[in-house]
Amino acid sequence: MLSEFTWEFIVGHINYWLFIVLMMTGLYVVVARGNLVKKIVGLNIFQVSVFMLYISIGKITGGTAPIFPADNQGKIKLDPEIIYSNPLPHVLILTAIVVGIATTSLGLALIVRIHEEYGTIEEQAILKIEQDICRAEEQAHGEAMGGRV
Repeated sequence: MLSEFTWEFIVGHINYWLFIVLMMTGLYVVVARGNLVKKIVGLNIFQVSVFMLYISIGKITGGTAPIFPADNQGKIKLDPEIIYSNPLPHVLILTAIVVGIATTSLGLALIVRIHEEYGTIEEQAILKIEQDICRAEEQAHGEAMGGRV
């Protein structure tokens, strides 16, 4: 079984290897980086890898576009010798690209708003600011209660 894992196998499935590399790269960027813009870029890399996977699945070697010829009466003539590619994965990817652009723009708009509010887009700095705000509110609440909590 291991002998079937040859150079031809690796090169013949290069699109799947690239899918794996891109997906893991995107996942690493999302998890390992604290900068919110870098997280959005990582999500986009991850998303492109999924697009590539679906497009690879939809492509059939030797397949042609699924355009069926019709005769003069409008009846479809199917030739059983012709191999057709499945158009569904490509249509789904077009929709996913539009949704991806929308979510990316929403994420970037939220990052702009976060930067206006906190003055930074680094995750750790935002968490520290939030902790400081919570401590100050707890302290103010404790003083307002006259030391009784």
